Amino acid sequence: MSAPRLEIDLDKITHNARVLVEDLGERGIAVTGVTKAALGAVEVAKAMLRAGVSGLGDSRIENIEAMRHQRIAAPIMLIRSPMLSQAERVVKSADISFNTELSVVRRLSAAAQDANRVHGIVLMVELGDLREGILPVDLIGAAREVLRLPNLELTGIGVNLACHSGMAPDATNMAALSTLADEVEAALDVSLEIVSGGNSANLNWALGKGKIGRINHLRLGEAILLGCEPLHRTPVDGLHTDAITLVAEVIESKTKPSLPWGTLAETAFGGDVTSTDTGDMSRAILALGEQDMDPAGLVPPDGLAILGASGDHLLIDCGKRRLQVGTEVRFAVNYSALIRAMTSPFVDKAMARGRTARPSLNLA
Repeated sequence: MSAPRLEIDLDKITHNARVLVEDLGERGIAVTGVTKAALGAVEVAKAMLRAGVSGLGDSRIENIEAMRHQRIAAPIMLIRSPMLSQAERVVKSADISFNTELSVVRRLSAAAQDANRVHGIVLMVELGDLREGILPVDLIGAAREVLRLPNLELTGIGVNLACHSGMAPDATNMAALSTLADEVEAALDVSLEIVSGGNSANLNWALGKGKIGRINHLRLGEAILLGCEPLHRTPVDGLHTDAITLVAEVIESKTKPSLPWGTLAETAFGGDVTSTDTGDMSRAILALGEQDMDPAGLVPPDGLAILGASGDHLLIDCGKRRLQVGTEVRFAVNYSALIRAMTSPFVDKAMARGRTARPSLNLA
């Protein structure tokens, strides 16, 4: 197999999704499996669907179109506010979109009329993270406008937290969302199908002992793919944290000084060199760089440490060992490293079911 590559164990992804679907289902919460970190890969989408997710979600219409092209017929949500310029594509391929701007909603209505389709609208509410969202005071007016427009359905309301400002989902903001759902229904005499509480950051709250209120839906990606929650990146009980591994190949292995010499300036990506003089060290270079992944999001095997990265090279401190040229080194990844590696055309994606264990690396 070629390197660098992401090895993706689809059975572990299915397991993670199934555990979350079952545990949250006991609390009345449905799960949408989010495929954006996998670029809408049909294999990952099917792995989530096998686990019983209620549908799929993605932030890019291109990924949704790719899944439709691969005959994914499940309900799919566009979970980023649509672009005005993509309204027709959104209506054609997505069943529901998350919205905050009435100008976009009006364009979606016109596109849905032209396509003779009914498109679902979830209005996103701002509850403190300061990313997307309608202010609560404006929500009923926005919902009234959706109801007025032809070929649209007010499917629900939702919130996103823990992304821009790191505002954690908790009993207070989830109760506020529940109250807003009640107010919209009472004011407009409607029934909201979805009250979407957020993403994988909601798991500590959702699986706790508190009241769920009106929250009946979560969009989960990171927890399904990586087995952890995003607030503190701690593993979720019962989930695999090794469903996805990044593999890179050693292209140089030498003993070199621990400190650079000569006149120092900024590094290739604008940082400064910070080194400690520990004498000569065993160093390796892997064919993997900033263009392919986020080096801060890699977890190397025991005994190895990441020294840094340039655009095309990852530098490793091998400690007392020496890695042979051609050796493959396997890294755990966090969400940032995963989405960069999935996006890189230079990183192969190897997806399999029932994968057998592989040795972590070959040492000289």
